[in-house]
Amino acid sequence: MTFAYPSILLLLPLAFVALRRRPLTAIGVSGLAVWRNVPPSGRLRWLRRVRYVPAVAVGLLITACAGPQKERQVGEETREGVAIQLLVDISSSMEQSLAADQGERISRLEAAKRVVEQFIGHRRDDLIGLITFARYADTLSPLTYGHEALGEIVRQLDIQENPAEDGTGYGDALALACARLDQMGQWQPDAKKHSSDPSAAVRSKVVVLLTDGENNCGLHLPEEAAGLAKKWGIRVYTISMKDDESESSLEQRSNDEGLTDAEKLLRRLADETGGAYWKIGNATQLQEVYERIDQLETSEIKTTILYHAEISPLYQYLACAAFVLLLAERILRATWLRVAEEVGG
Repeated sequence: MTFAYPSILLLLPLAFVALRRRPLTAIGVSGLAVWRNVPPSGRLRWLRRVRYVPAVAVGLLITACAGPQKERQVGEETREGVAIQLLVDISSSMEQSLAADQGERISRLEAAKRVVEQFIGHRRDDLIGLITFARYADTLSPLTYGHEALGEIVRQLDIQENPAEDGTGYGDALALACARLDQMGQWQPDAKKHSSDPSAAVRSKVVVLLTDGENNCGLHLPEEAAGLAKKWGIRVYTISMKDDESESSLEQRSNDEGLTDAEKLLRRLADETGGAYWKIGNATQLQEVYERIDQLETSEIKTTILYHAEISPLYQYLACAAFVLLLAERILRATWLRVAEEVGG
């Protein structure tokens, strides 16, 4: 236990002032020989003891004024990993079927949901956020370590059914994701407290963009969003989905051969930000792409425990104890330990 104002403890000798013996009423008798061997009664013993109560109470009050406090070392764990924004296309075209295992066919969105959920499960120590887009971009989950809840959100994803909100605006989604990653230091208190770089607790920032179409709406061009990513040191991985079982190679594209204009743009976005581009033709390839990203974005996870002192004041307990003692002393002196006052004659 420590004190906020230890100098006040120098006043403790004042507590002995309360020990001054009070004059008691005397009764005149002819002699004390008769009572010499009579043991003192319990009431008499308490009369002798109760005079110490005010001194103890004053001592407690002086100690309370000194600001007693308890210090406890508290450890806070911080983890350094990867911050990942997942961008998933939910436009109406994602309802088209895609070849899966054993001749099965599932919708493109369903294939994406399965793979994204599995990817999240492998990134236990990373911050992951989810943004969906059709005509408009929506943040369904901020960057979080709560991966179980995030997986549930992914399972609930559905196609945008409102025709007025249909379209493919991944330029807006990418710009939003980059802004989220750039501003994340503002809500990382540990990083701000222990480093001049507010995002120091994150070792790298990544966007994984999955779409099956070309950017045809929105306020931000994909090139503009890529410029923000490059400026803020964010890698962008882009994936183009097509139902094309003849697309058997997953090698990262180094040229524009065989790519449409929309696919060329996605490749440029990845190249300019230090990421990679893939064109997939079935659900199996989609899973392989996310597995490759999982391998590419490995980071040595640092766990740091930072300690700081947590102070709890204790003055209120001493003050209450002093009040209880004084109240008990007054009650006893007014009842069981009451002494008759001397009557002047």
